[in-house]
Amino acid sequence: MAFEESIIQLKGMGKEFKTANGPVVALDNINLDIYRGEIFGIIGLSGAGKSTLVRCINMLEVPTSGQVIFEGQNLAAMSPAGQRKARQSMGMIFQQFNLLAQRNVLRNVCFPMEIAGTHTKAEAKERAMELLQLVGLEDRAKAYPAQLSGGQKQRVAIARAIATNPKVLLCDEATSALDPNTTKQILQLLKQINQDFGITVIVITHEMAVIEAICDRVAIIDHSQIAEVGKVADIFSEPKSKIGRQLILGDAVNNVKFDLARKFRITFDGRESMEPVLANMILASKVPVNILYASTRDIGGTAVGQMIVQFPEDEADAMRALNYLKSVKIPFEEVTGDDV
Repeated sequence: MAFEESIIQLKGMGKEFKTANGPVVALDNINLDIYRGEIFGIIGLSGAGKSTLVRCINMLEVPTSGQVIFEGQNLAAMSPAGQRKARQSMGMIFQQFNLLAQRNVLRNVCFPMEIAGTHTKAEAKERAMELLQLVGLEDRAKAYPAQLSGGQKQRVAIARAIATNPKVLLCDEATSALDPNTTKQILQLLKQINQDFGITVIVITHEMAVIEAICDRVAIIDHSQIAEVGKVADIFSEPKSKIGRQLILGDAVNNVKFDLARKFRITFDGRESMEPVLANMILASKVPVNILYASTRDIGGTAVGQMIVQFPEDEADAMRALNYLKSVKIPFEEVTGDDV
């Protein structure tokens, strides 16, 4: 699906915090376009600025510089009332759920509608029950947060976040406190909400598996700046930044031992995942290869990722293998220890 219309634009956005030890730059010159209807991922290591970024998008944190444009309007230039109205169009879910302990599940979901004044009490209750049915918790409407599992709490939080029909759903490490199976279920629910309601979903995470599972595009943030941004398949197949390679290839690639023999990085950039690329190369060129490292994934039936292989020292053998890769248009490059 092609996404073209921007719903959120960040232009030269920066955020600086004043501390007793002097100013701390949390975000520096952030420029991003997030398209209406997409699932957009923002990933980075702890302390990179991810959570500050998402809080600046809905103005829970006021940027020090630059602009946050929402549906063509500069949020910083709005009146407080205008900002509150815009914020109602942005639902948010958190890592720790943030449910109201003294309210049962039904009343938790009703809460944002009460604050916004958009529904009567009866309408809010009816809407809340519809959403609890959507997230599979209609039978727990009278339960309290303490009686729920982590996954159930997050489902309630999602229902609450979309109660006022927001245009954007901000997810700040929404699956980090959950086990893998529950994480998968929550991600499927977010994807369903995106598809059924057309809500733009922004996912803040430090887990590449989350990005891989549901996102259309991703921005990688490192040391308060955007390192790279693009379609998930493109970033996964050939990360251009050092932090991108670290996040996608993992630390294992650092353990590859390089001697004097030649090594090559083969890039899988969208071929059918069932195509036996390496086996075909070996059969065609009659050249054995040593696989030093591999990180490939199946995204939508296509193979993305990279593989580092060692060819024989004989130059003629190596050239036969390389010529095969050229003939079938498989990207590759020679690498040294510094290139990984």
